[in-house]
Amino acid sequence: MTDFDPEQFEDKYANYFPELQKAYQQAFEVMNDRYDSELVHAIDQQVLNESEPFYDDETGFYVELPDSPSERLTAVIVDDEKLDVVLSEYVEQLETELHDIFGVEA
Repeated sequence: MTDFDPEQFEDKYANYFPELQKAYQQAFEVMNDRYDSELVHAIDQQVLNESEPFYDDETGFYVELPDSPSERLTAVIVDDEKLDVVLSEYVEQLETELHDIFGVEA
């Protein structure tokens, strides 16, 4: 577990890059065990690669996705409903991993 300083998280890529990589990797592994690996990989590479994690004292960690995730996903064919379900769960898993790695309660 890493000592977490919310002010340092504002420059997260300079201060917490290894922890962020670990959170994204762990979330990927969990999701890859639950869903089709091609879909999970496509979401990881085409949607979450442009996501942005943030920290707020009231809500904890949260992840903002890029605009129009379904339009970004071109590597696989998936209906919007399934994409919404898998992407929503993926984001929840990522937020859980961030909370766990930084030892911050949700």
